[in-house]
Amino acid sequence: MGSILEKINTPSDLRLLKEEELTSLCDELRQFIIDEVSNNPGHLGASLGVVELTVALHYVYNTPYDQLIWDVGHQAYGHKILTGRRAEFHTNRKYKGISGFPKPSESEYDAFGVGHASTSISAALGMALAATVKKEKDRKIVAVIGDGSMTGGMAFEGLNNAASNNSDVLIILNDNNMAIDPNVGGVSNYLLNISKSKSYNKLKNEVWEGLGKLNGFGPKARRLVQKTEGALKSYLLKESNLFESLGIRYFGPVDGHDVEYLTNVLRDLRAIKGPKLLHVLTKKGKGFRLAEMNQTVYHAPGKFDKDTGEIIGCECELNKPPKFQNVFGNTLVELAEINPKIVGVTPAMPTGSSLNIMMEKMPDRAFDVGIAEPHAVTFSAGMAIQGLVPFCNIYSSFMQRAYDQIIHDVAIQKLNVVFCLDRGGLVGADGATHHGVFDLAYMRNIPNMIVSAPMDEIELRNLMYTAQQENMGPFSIRYPRGCGCKVDWKQEFEPIEVGKGRIISEGEELAILTIGTTGIAASRAVKSLKNKNISAAHYDLRFVKPIDEELLHQVFKQFKKIITVEDGVIQGGFGSAVLEFMAANDYHAKLVRLGVPDQFIEHGTPEELQRDCGFDQKGIYQACIELLQI
Repeated sequence: MGSILEKINTPSDLRLLKEEELTSLCDELRQFIIDEVSNNPGHLGASLGVVELTVALHYVYNTPYDQLIWDVGHQAYGHKILTGRRAEFHTNRKYKGISGFPKPSESEYDAFGVGHASTSISAALGMALAATVKKEKDRKIVAVIGDGSMTGGMAFEGLNNAASNNSDVLIILNDNNMAIDPNVGGVSNYLLNISKSKSYNKLKNEVWEGLGKLNGFGPKARRLVQKTEGALKSYLLKESNLFESLGIRYFGPVDGHDVEYLTNVLRDLRAIKGPKLLHVLTKKGKGFRLAEMNQTVYHAPGKFDKDTGEIIGCECELNKPPKFQNVFGNTLVELAEINPKIVGVTPAMPTGSSLNIMMEKMPDRAFDVGIAEPHAVTFSAGMAIQGLVPFCNIYSSFMQRAYDQIIHDVAIQKLNVVFCLDRGGLVGADGATHHGVFDLAYMRNIPNMIVSAPMDEIELRNLMYTAQQENMGPFSIRYPRGCGCKVDWKQEFEPIEVGKGRIISEGEELAILTIGTTGIAASRAVKSLKNKNISAAHYDLRFVKPIDEELLHQVFKQFKKIITVEDGVIQGGFGSAVLEFMAANDYHAKLVRLGVPDQFIEHGTPEELQRDCGFDQKGIYQACIELLQI
């Protein structure tokens, strides 16, 4: 750790520095992030890209009274380090450690909790309006959005509302032309065009600086010029300015890696009232050559050698079970080769979902629509109503953002959109904002929806094969992050009868009913019970909706002690479906539901979190022992 950074415990310490010291601080902060993230994996590239911006913001603004909102929050490592969490940053994203995202309960400097994209502008407007109501006229609100988040529809809703409220908000657009993968769409191209217009920026800067030197007339002259600035931009850029057409004053673009210049710009903007946007150009991964060159890989690379950049180890190595996402990606290509109606859709996650495999082999049949989950669903519905079979791959927690579209645009019309929900269950270090624990519950409430979860990679393949057959309608398949359990997973396709489960092992004393990959832990628990001369039956239901009533009748007639296991919320989920069946058919049994309790689960490894929730192998085993003793 450098000699300047070690003296910074709060932004108050930072504001004691001379401006000429800020560049050195940025160098030390950037190296600190590299040192820490190389050993304790996290989001590298985005945080490296905003080091100068982070330092400048805390230098100019009176945080925490002035409030900063970091969109998504994976850009906020520098912010955390400068706001009293440097000493504990080695616990970032670890069990019982600090969160990888801004979290108000963790620090007063984290003004708003984030994790999903495109929320910052709306939150900032609400906070600014609250400051007005509370007569806090000197309080400033800043939203930092970018790294792909501007493609989300909610960002446009916020922009549209900003001018009508005339809120005193500064929106900083961190323009690095990247999310996890390269940004797509018209907004990305628009921003790129603005940033390339040297003639406009040169003239603007010369005029602005010249007017500022006019004693007495400078401020008035500048205001007069701003009234005609939109026409100047339109002429030189050959297009109107999107932000100014919405009534938001636009400034920039400016170099996001010149900390002293940024400081001066922010100081000027702090004094300007009303909604305004500063367009800042940054480079994702700045200061770490390999992260700059390969921004997708180094978005969150895992452990790596900070000297060579070599990524250390891999979750799934050769001759070991593959990641579920790779099974999805490769299987989708196989199915698309068989069925010409199949297309793939993802909202800005082609690499994370492995849809990039199809995009490389069939670029005309795979679509990245940007960070826009509601659009992704309705876009898929539009293709489905024309006879195509879209496989819409969205992370489980992100699918929450498109719930109305699932109901209104897909389910009501009984369209054959296949929702492949990656990262189902407790995902680990990203914590509460990213756990995919609600989908079984929220999908089973929707009429016409088939809700399924494979126990292993072979079942995933077969469910995908089943879902693309004729007259299937809306079909949800959820699977977890990480690797499965089958090395020899690439088997011939076999259709699975919708709504039919299977028996994994016979037993006499109690029954364990599982959905999805919880069946793996349950199978191991059954073996442990057998070693204690306890006979437990195990059933893999495969479908939450329609649930296998024939199998459940068999279970309730044979067993009076039953356990359900799911990697999802207990309330309204798989266990609730079994309870509803029991009540509706007047069965009487002692039924214990294992899963995620009615609380938000923090970060840690999936194994640690499943243990805490009581549905890992040991938890299932212990629940069986306790149930038999009743």
